[in-house]
Amino acid sequence: MEISTKTPVVVSGGASGLGAAVVRAFAAAGAPVGIFDLNEDGGNALAVELGGAFAQVDVSDPASVAKGFEILRAKHGQERIMVNCAGIGPASKTVSRGEPHDPAMFAKVIGVNLLGSFYCASQSAAGMVAAEPLNDDGERGVVISTASVAAFEGQVGQVAYAASKGGIVGMTVPMARDLSRDGVRVTAIAPGLFKTPLLEGLPQEVQDSLGAQTPFPSRLGAPSEFAALARHIAENPMLNGEVIRLDGAIRMAPR
Repeated sequence: MEISTKTPVVVSGGASGLGAAVVRAFAAAGAPVGIFDLNEDGGNALAVELGGAFAQVDVSDPASVAKGFEILRAKHGQERIMVNCAGIGPASKTVSRGEPHDPAMFAKVIGVNLLGSFYCASQSAAGMVAAEPLNDDGERGVVISTASVAAFEGQVGQVAYAASKGGIVGMTVPMARDLSRDGVRVTAIAPGLFKTPLLEGLPQEVQDSLGAQTPFPSRLGAPSEFAALARHIAENPMLNGEVIRLDGAIRMAPR
């Protein structure tokens, strides 16, 4: 897919972290950018800076997602690239001090990370399928979701998070197969340790220690590197049904 003014982008969780880096990367490439986020101030500020559009969306609510698409499409038209970056990651063990994992917390993580990605992907894909092809391949759009290395090597306390990200991995191939006849590709990126707002809030020595766990390069990943891969996926038509680890060869230890 050639990124241009004819390929609007929507990024969930686009007001900060990996999502904001993706928004900036596609805006720099010339695409109209739209942001879904609960952070109204941050989302609006980034949209104004980049000439994009913002919609306050709770991705765990399919009605909120539908309203968000309605708002952004009114400005930019049908998005051709959907990037799911919205996510949360509270930590809790299966049993802690004799008490089972809080079921409401588990459900919330699944609701935001997995169901939210599905709602955005499926509703975006419905619009893409109805649009005209963009090129000779008959390509109509691409969906990129954010998994995690935790999907494969979840650590202690990551049972909910790992389950949600494992679900994203599991739905990538069948969703790609579902949409193949309509020219919509589906992929996922599984990042390792990246310099997101959560990690940036830690002391520098802790950040350095975490980064040293990555074989090479031995540092935290930069959000711009995640965004660069998202852009490449959009531009490379043979990337479909794939979950790409972006992790510097790290394999997470139990703790």
